[in-house]
Amino acid sequence: MDSPLAVRARGLGRQFAPGVGVEGLDLDVEAGTIFGFIGPSGSGKTTTIRLLTGITAPDRGEASVAGRSPSQFDRSDRTRLGYMPQLSVLYDHLTIWQNLTFAASIFGMPRRERRRRIREELEAVDLADAADRKLGDASGGMKRRVALAATLVHDPELLFLDEPTAGIDPVLRRRIWDRFEELREQGRTLFVTTQYVGEAAYCDRVGVLANGRLVAVDTPDGLRRMAYGGELLDVAFTTPLRAQQRDDLAECCGATRVDPTGPTSVRLVVGNAGEASPSVADWAAESGLTIQSIEPYLAPFDDVFVELVSRFTQEHGDGEEAA
Repeated sequence: MDSPLAVRARGLGRQFAPGVGVEGLDLDVEAGTIFGFIGPSGSGKTTTIRLLTGITAPDRGEASVAGRSPSQFDRSDRTRLGYMPQLSVLYDHLTIWQNLTFAASIFGMPRRERRRRIREELEAVDLADAADRKLGDASGGMKRRVALAATLVHDPELLFLDEPTAGIDPVLRRRIWDRFEELREQGRTLFVTTQYVGEAAYCDRVGVLANGRLVAVDTPDGLRRMAYGGELLDVAFTTPLRAQQRDDLAECCGATRVDPTGPTSVRLVVGNAGEASPSVADWAAESGLTIQSIEPYLAPFDDVFVELVSRFTQEHGDGEEAA
């Protein structure tokens, strides 16, 4: 049985000017998962979140978020959502505790419940000892953690996080993603935008966005397969392969491509790297060749992203910058 959908969009779009906006977005986000929305600055990530949260009205298509159209959200619907924008909406002249108190009061939380939730979220982001610090005196990374706590203080079930790790160091980015994974284990749904392509590895499913258009949606492993047409297998021999030997190698394991990666090594595109490896080893033995190493290759997500966008651009054209 399929999991219920927390977010569903069909043909969703908004054009602000010719070539500026997002168009034709089809999205399905299962409840209790992390959905990563990846693309460079200006690709349309923020516009998409604004459409899904009801801040911006679409001029085409439709969306359902937590079972409701964003255009019909009422106060109780918005209480189920948490939204962390790129730019802080908190107050530098207030303490961290006061900022979270203000955020909780917006949702009408009773005072006792409010204090309990603030303590819990400060502990979760490792800021319990900094509650009395003025936000203006906090570091950039600390401010992002406060913003995350403010997003979570009313205990929402569906989170929209717009580039939550932008501008912070890799160690803190990893800690924030650890927190996201904890939230998923608690049953929350997270819709996370990022320009750090490598963060795709932390997501259950990933949407790739470029110039306001959805390039691909799949699991991280599925995106790798989509980008290269299969799995990658690196094979290093002790001697160079002749052209005919490369053709024979491809035939023995059903490889669609054999690309040299060095004087005596090649990278194969195969249907299944684990199943292809024994065939390659058998072929090498029969051909009198010695294999130094043979192992699957997991392409970095930066390379996967470039490959996917390049393919999409070749098929559909460049488009223009999105909002």
